[in-house]
Amino acid sequence: MIQFSDVYQIGVISKTHALKGEVIFNFTDDVFDTEDADYIIINVDGILVPFFIEEYRFRNDSSVILKIEDIDSADAAQTIIGCDVYFEKSKVKADSSDQVSLKYFIGFKIENHDAQQIGTIIDIDDNTENWLFITETANGDEVLIPAHDELITDIDNDNHVITMKLPEGLLDL
Repeated sequence: MIQFSDVYQIGVISKTHALKGEVIFNFTDDVFDTEDADYIIINVDGILVPFFIEEYRFRNDSSVILKIEDIDSADAAQTIIGCDVYFEKSKVKADSSDQVSLKYFIGFKIENHDAQQIGTIIDIDDNTENWLFITETANGDEVLIPAHDELITDIDNDNHVITMKLPEGLLDL
């Protein structure tokens, strides 16, 4: 069974397209196009279900027209409209983490360069130009940490750990 901790959200199915079961998939991460992806994972009523991709074509730079195997009518496609789409973290190559959405890192641990555990990334604040890791500490507090390349010293994709060199006093704010 696929767990939410093993995936990250890459978009949403927004509406049907035509009558043969195609749907419009609005994506925030095009990892399905850059990695070998035979399937995507869709949250159907709280259950993560793999759906095999029959074909897709880009509609614009943030959406595709997607045909999923065994969904052959507009009525069948209607059952997944509004559903969130996920991708397995394990399918992302370790050397391509700079090409994925920051949502990929939800669930990663953050540690300071001196191996001090800071917490676990629980969400991403992308409402401003400077994105932030929303991190939950061991005592349950939330800390906002800038998701900036210059602060990140290492990303261990296998162990889901990001090592950062944080400015003095940042965690005390």
